[in-house]
Amino acid sequence: MIRKRSVLLKGHATSVSLEEEFWTELKRMAAAEALPLSVFIGRIDEKRAGANLSSALRLAVLADLSSKPR
Repeated sequence: MIRKRSVLLKGHATSVSLEEEFWTELKRMAAAEALPLSVFIGRIDEKRAGANLSSALRLAVLADLSSKPR
């Protein structure tokens, strides 16, 4: 199921639609760095190169999960 959430980035609210599983992983990743979710998403937002934010977040989760030993 896709969930739409508002996130504050650079002082402006933006909405992001992601599957619940991606939200779960993003929260885990943010917690691992002791960051609020909005700050963590802001870091990903600053690094994205033209992709929309939802895609950039999915790719960040994929990269994180791919880097873990299986």
